[in-house]
Amino acid sequence: MQSRFSIFRFLFVCVILFSTTFLFAQEKPKEATWIWYPGDFEVWLSNKMQVKRTEREAVFPPLWQYYSPYALVTFQTEVDIPEPDEAKIYSEGSFQLLLDGVQVYGQPKSIKIPAGKHKISFKVYNQEVLPAIYIDGKYVKSDPSWKVTNEDKLWIDENGKAQQSGTPWVPVGSWNFDAPENKPSGFKLTTKPLSAKKTEKTGTGELVDFGKETFGYIKIHGLKGKGKVALYYGESREEALDSAKCETLDHLSFDGNQPETYTHDGSKAFRYVQVQADPTVKYDSISMLYEYLPLDYRGAFKSSDEQLNQIWDVSAYTMHLTTREFFIDGIKRDRWVWSGDAYQSYLMNYYLFFDSASVERTLLALRGKEPVTAHINIIMDYSLYWFVGVYDYYLHTGDTKFIKTFYPRMKSLMEFCLKRRNANGFLEPLEGDWVFIDWANGLPKTGEVSFEQMLLARSLEAMAVSAKIAGENEDQKQYQKLADDLKIKLFEVFWDKKENVMKHQRIDGKMQDIVTRYANMFGIFFNYFNEEQKQSIKKKVLLNDNILKITTPYMRFYELEALCAMGEQNYVLKEMKDYWGGMLKEGATSFWEEYNPAKKGTEHLAMYGRPYGKSLCHAWGASPIYLLGKYYLGIKPTAPGYSEYEIKPNLGGLQWMQGKVPTPNGEVSLYCNTKEIKVKAAEGEGKLIFESLSKPKTNSGTITELSKNKYQLIVKPNVEYKVSYKAI
Repeated sequence: MQSRFSIFRFLFVCVILFSTTFLFAQEKPKEATWIWYPGDFEVWLSNKMQVKRTEREAVFPPLWQYYSPYALVTFQTEVDIPEPDEAKIYSEGSFQLLLDGVQVYGQPKSIKIPAGKHKISFKVYNQEVLPAIYIDGKYVKSDPSWKVTNEDKLWIDENGKAQQSGTPWVPVGSWNFDAPENKPSGFKLTTKPLSAKKTEKTGTGELVDFGKETFGYIKIHGLKGKGKVALYYGESREEALDSAKCETLDHLSFDGNQPETYTHDGSKAFRYVQVQADPTVKYDSISMLYEYLPLDYRGAFKSSDEQLNQIWDVSAYTMHLTTREFFIDGIKRDRWVWSGDAYQSYLMNYYLFFDSASVERTLLALRGKEPVTAHINIIMDYSLYWFVGVYDYYLHTGDTKFIKTFYPRMKSLMEFCLKRRNANGFLEPLEGDWVFIDWANGLPKTGEVSFEQMLLARSLEAMAVSAKIAGENEDQKQYQKLADDLKIKLFEVFWDKKENVMKHQRIDGKMQDIVTRYANMFGIFFNYFNEEQKQSIKKKVLLNDNILKITTPYMRFYELEALCAMGEQNYVLKEMKDYWGGMLKEGATSFWEEYNPAKKGTEHLAMYGRPYGKSLCHAWGASPIYLLGKYYLGIKPTAPGYSEYEIKPNLGGLQWMQGKVPTPNGEVSLYCNTKEIKVKAAEGEGKLIFESLSKPKTNSGTITELSKNKYQLIVKPNVEYKVSYKAI
């Protein structure tokens, strides 16, 4: 069975041709935009965002290393213009300007450039935010074609001429800052006003209910008087009413001169807010400014099952709430960028928003800069998810520029990981390393863990593909050999030939008699097992209640993906309805960090030894978006950027379903019931693969019989196909 990674070797052959045609297809008329050193905006913004987490008004910064933007960088471009041009100059920071190697003195607001060929350089300094420039003329504009360096090897000689030696120039970073006043340092999320759904008196104060989980800024209307106002936030009613133990709160003081409409400047996650005001302070009502990243819901899903439709809708809302400056974990706690959480968000994003910019920003924020002194988020598995996330980005978008630009950072991180292998060639936690895997009571994590070695093998395969794209052929050969050798060793050590399952752990050379779900289920959709091994794992591990159960949506994501990859959509549909439907029955308006059906009442709110420690809006809770798009609608890329893709609809017991899966330049739309399939796609070449008890018919194209009761139809762009068939 083909997985999202089974085309690695195929990519080695096609990548150079594909990357050339992709870049040609993306050529557009140049427009001016703000530019900076690649990755620095993302580092700066993540620093700014991740210190916003508070616990009871105490700042709670991240646990890992912070990086900083380069304070001094040099931008450069070469132009050949048909007539004289005057370009306006906007800068975040002071600058030195060189035209054809000659310094232009002062801080000019514009520069006149004669017709012909010229070299233009800006050396920009900014210690407060990040150095950036915006240049706008008729012909000369700052755009992604400019180069930048952080090394100060450009200088003026005694004759007033610019000289340079060995300066490493790289493509600039940019995003959507396409106007002079729209500076990178001024980036803010969008807001819109929302009213409360209900307000009730509670003792000396009131409880304001916004109807569902949300995020933003509290507004107080008709505010008068002098005194204090306390705001106690809660994702649940119980939390907001518990002023002594709620996770987030604000104490505000007013001197009587404040505006009547007051907007608090600290954004929070909440559904409920308890307001307690001094008798000397009066107000009319409470509302909020909802804060969000404006994105289009390009993916869609609807079916004959109303509960499943609600699960998809709440998953999409959960995903949007946790898609902010970056893909974060939870909007109340932690408000941080975690690589394991983000990796799942990338995959869900490809089936909902297909917002490439958010993926790039998050990957760059996580990676940081040189030198590498610890694992990403200090977690071994989170470094490895990062590599696989880069590969998935390439597979879905076809973007080779990202890998070409940041391959050196990929390589240095991989070198760090490889140096932390033990004498057996396996990753084993060293001092300062955290092996996370999952929140699960009794899960062993010491010694050599098979799950970590499997992730390392996949990461090395991702590095091999990336090295090929970057033109590093010797690296590609080395990484592929390391991956192949590690997979052989993985099975030699951890595969139990008698039981036909992957063991979990070896300590000091002694295999532990422990079987868990993790390596077993990852090996299925990584396509590391043969069919006999898959069937054994399905029976003895995935469908075995005696194996340590998974209670977090985080690993339910992968468990259910493995079962879907083996055609168990009927079983998974029931599991989704029980698990995510269980949260809905408990009153969830967004999906949680953890759900254990055995817990009752307020037990669902507790985690980490705190009564309200659990996040009730957590990114990894939105996984039905991915499962329904990839394994029920059945749509996935099989070549970079959806130049080729597969459609294998599976109703999983539904009477009908319909939906859309976004691609780089459009969508693939599908309708399917037990008698008819309708497909239309905007780009690429698709293979509709389906089963039918009788010979199917189509209004367009040719149906090919692959085997008994199995058929294929080639899908071309902008053609609506209707297939009549008889479901098995």
